[in-house]
Amino acid sequence: MIYSLKNKKIWVAGHNGMVGAALVRRLQTEECMVLSADKSELNLLNQSSVHSWVSEMKPDCVILAAAKVGGIYANSKFPVDFLRENLIIQNNVFDAAHANNINRLLFLGSSCIYPKYSKQPISEDSLLTGPLEPTNESYAIAKIAGIKLCQAYRKQYRRDWISAMPTNLYGPGDNYDLNNSHVLPALIRKFHEAKINNLSKVKIWGTGTPLREFMHCDDLADALIFLIKNYSDNDHINVGTGNEVSIKMLAKLIAEVVGYDAELIFDNSKPDGTPRKLIDCRRLTALGWNNARPLLDGINHTYSKYLYEIKSSS
Repeated sequence: MIYSLKNKKIWVAGHNGMVGAALVRRLQTEECMVLSADKSELNLLNQSSVHSWVSEMKPDCVILAAAKVGGIYANSKFPVDFLRENLIIQNNVFDAAHANNINRLLFLGSSCIYPKYSKQPISEDSLLTGPLEPTNESYAIAKIAGIKLCQAYRKQYRRDWISAMPTNLYGPGDNYDLNNSHVLPALIRKFHEAKINNLSKVKIWGTGTPLREFMHCDDLADALIFLIKNYSDNDHINVGTGNEVSIKMLAKLIAEVVGYDAELIFDNSKPDGTPRKLIDCRRLTALGWNNARPLLDGINHTYSKYLYEIKSSS
């Protein structure tokens, strides 16, 4: 083991997000203290606020899961927000961690950092070998900058900071807003509302042909804690399942879970995004982690949580 969490104070930045909440759940099984702060207490866009909070709380390790995120529509409509805010959050957290001599940090990126037409499955070496997918370019550039800044701190100051790039994520606490959500939660909501309202058709963005890989957020959290304990290298590392599915097949799986067989209408006027995106997880597997659940099991779990969220908010 490279790093022990025992008796350490672990700051999960972004603990209210889907991934951050999953990390908090996972860390509750470790002998450590989890630090977190709501936006009312800590504004990650405010440099002085971040420095003051970190100086006061003195975490031993930082997991940077906070980010401005969204689907194709949001990324395309608000590129300034996605680039600017993510850069500010990353820089503020990195600056404060370094100033307070925090030597262990994990930066969470995204598989959208890779070129649109990367060789499949996408290895870590594919970074910066071609143009990005235009619909999420701003977000991807911010995440690439985060990787490079982690590497720069490691090189210049010998900080033991690492970066992990997860595949497409889903699970409890996901965003179901149809204007800002990713494809899996959006389809869960669409099929659920079609069932409730007895609609005969469900409209889906794009052609349905793109291939995507999906990972449950609790599985990602488990992999990230594994990496904190066992990984120390300059290179970023991919985190995924190794399995892919077409958007059309994903829709059919969700229809099965929801229990509603509506006609699928594909809106070809909407963008598909990257045609295929499967990440190569051989480095992670070689380290000893390969615990991702089957997609159908994950969707069943997520839909049950979605129903609970609806009931709780009504």
